[in-house]
Amino acid sequence: MAKQDDTFKKVISHAKEYGYIFGSSEIYDGLSAVYDYGQNGAELKKNIREYWWKSMVQMHENIVGLDASIFMHPTTWKASGHVDAFNDPLIDNKDSKKRYRADVLVEDFREKINQKIEKDVAKAKKRFGDAFDEQEFRSTNGNVVRRQKQMDEITTELTRVQEENDLPGFKKLIEDLDIGCPESGSKNWTDVRQFNLMFGTKLGASADSAMDLYLRPETAQGIFVNFLNVQKTGRMKLPFGIAQTGKAFRNEIVARQFIFRMREFEQMEMQFFVRPGEEMKYYEYWKETRLKWHMSLGLGEENYRFHDHDKLAHYANAAADIEFNFPFGFKELEGIHSRTDFDLKAHEEFSGKKLQYFDHELNENYVPYVVETSVGLDRMFLAVFSKSLKEETLEDGSSRVVLKLPAVLAPTKAAILPLVKKDGLPELALEIIGDLKWNFNVTYDEKDAVGRRYRRQDANGTPFCITVDHQSLEDKTVTIRDRDTMQQERVAISELGSILGEKTSYKTWLSKLK
Repeated sequence: MAKQDDTFKKVISHAKEYGYIFGSSEIYDGLSAVYDYGQNGAELKKNIREYWWKSMVQMHENIVGLDASIFMHPTTWKASGHVDAFNDPLIDNKDSKKRYRADVLVEDFREKINQKIEKDVAKAKKRFGDAFDEQEFRSTNGNVVRRQKQMDEITTELTRVQEENDLPGFKKLIEDLDIGCPESGSKNWTDVRQFNLMFGTKLGASADSAMDLYLRPETAQGIFVNFLNVQKTGRMKLPFGIAQTGKAFRNEIVARQFIFRMREFEQMEMQFFVRPGEEMKYYEYWKETRLKWHMSLGLGEENYRFHDHDKLAHYANAAADIEFNFPFGFKELEGIHSRTDFDLKAHEEFSGKKLQYFDHELNENYVPYVVETSVGLDRMFLAVFSKSLKEETLEDGSSRVVLKLPAVLAPTKAAILPLVKKDGLPELALEIIGDLKWNFNVTYDEKDAVGRRYRRQDANGTPFCITVDHQSLEDKTVTIRDRDTMQQERVAISELGSILGEKTSYKTWLSKLK
């Protein structure tokens, strides 16, 4: 756990030092769980969003995009169930005065047990090598079996108290597990109570006539209320999807772990409308498709796993999370949900308007079922950034800090470095930038020795450094250095555009999904 904390601190520190993420309004001592994306962070975030959009919308003929407003009629949130049911179980520690989500306390306790299991498995795998039978080990090793049984019992009781809204039972579960405050260790807890997560606001010119509104807690409802608008104007036939990215707002009880859980965040969601009865086929399809998308970025298969929901939301008949191994353990990165026809039917009821699809093949009207994919853009940013940050010991015994961002997502694709600040080298370097900047985000760096510049660009996540030297003046060639391998190659200046294009293009990276 101490090692995880240390790694996470390095991620947060590096993100600020290199212009990726700042605390919001820092000069006024900041605002809890609100962050600003710096010059590099804004680029990385934009590139992740674009990578998702191209794979979801541009590469699917039956998926289109939408940009719905943040403000929506308040009845929207009554129909969706958010007004009555969008709550989290809240618990306070009387000694430390810290507030927590009761379910997260239990889930984190359960995950610590799981980490012990995985540690035992890893040790055995290292000890027995190729002869290791992991399935047999998990089913016969005494410690693993005992811990797995404990996890299963926790899961069963956690599911029960959530489904039955048994708040006293929630507190008893925490006490029975002997869970202490993560900061102080104190086990002096208050009762568990429910806490609604929506932010309220007003719309109107005067206080007397103002309408009560909410900042949207999710982007999905903007898609549902526009279902018929998109279907009719786009002449869409089932199955088809509507995708959207945008800000959402939740008054989180515990907004910790940097940008993992914030009060203002961005979602990338797609609602896929299907015939009733076909939803499970597409649920499985999107589980597989979305995992492939994550894998295409090369962050490591071992860092992903599926987790089927123990408790289903009121609108779902199936739900699973793609969990990612963040510096603080496996946590939800993306959700895939079979939402049935709950949303469209609810909006039909509350609006009095029909939200149905006429199926010409079946010659009937019906309310479509929906399969949802929903990934947090900020969590995706944290996943990419944290797994890309490395400390490496080199062959000569020196070390380097390198941010091995996938080249397609890197904020700056290449840094152009004149070997010295004279003899016409800066002028040629600027000419190269003038040509490349039409298609790539590139930068110019002439300060310090070239080795120090390489290290700076490594830490900044720049995948390629292009060095202009005296030979460049003679034969119009330059040296291009790969950040990850540190290998250098002499290439013609005229070939730089095609080389960078091949290494950093969406086509190169997204073609891995086929």
